[in-house]
Amino acid sequence: MSDEASDTPVLDLLATMTADSLAAASSLDVGTLMLVRLAALVAVDAPAFSYAANLGVASDVGIDADQVRGVLAAIAPIVGTARIVAATGEIEDGLAIAVEIAELDEEDDQ
Repeated sequence: MSDEASDTPVLDLLATMTADSLAAASSLDVGTLMLVRLAALVAVDAPAFSYAANLGVASDVGIDADQVRGVLAAIAPIVGTARIVAATGEIEDGLAIAVEIAELDEEDDQ
């Protein structure tokens, strides 16, 4: 992590913790592990902030939007339509958080 002060210290810490936990978390490859974590976030009705932290790391390890949609489709019969719809909204909000943070970082760099 950078020595500079951040506008989002809590999110930065959570993202770092998520990324740092990948190596020791399980015997799964990191891509599969992030897809499983996404499924768990949906199952526990996680807030947008959790999606922001985990989807950023998932993107960093090569997970794309098609794979995220695939996870949502795969778990829909288990968690139910309402949970998938709620998760989709939280994912959208999480992506909005990530965009806002990126914009703040760009402003700080100028």
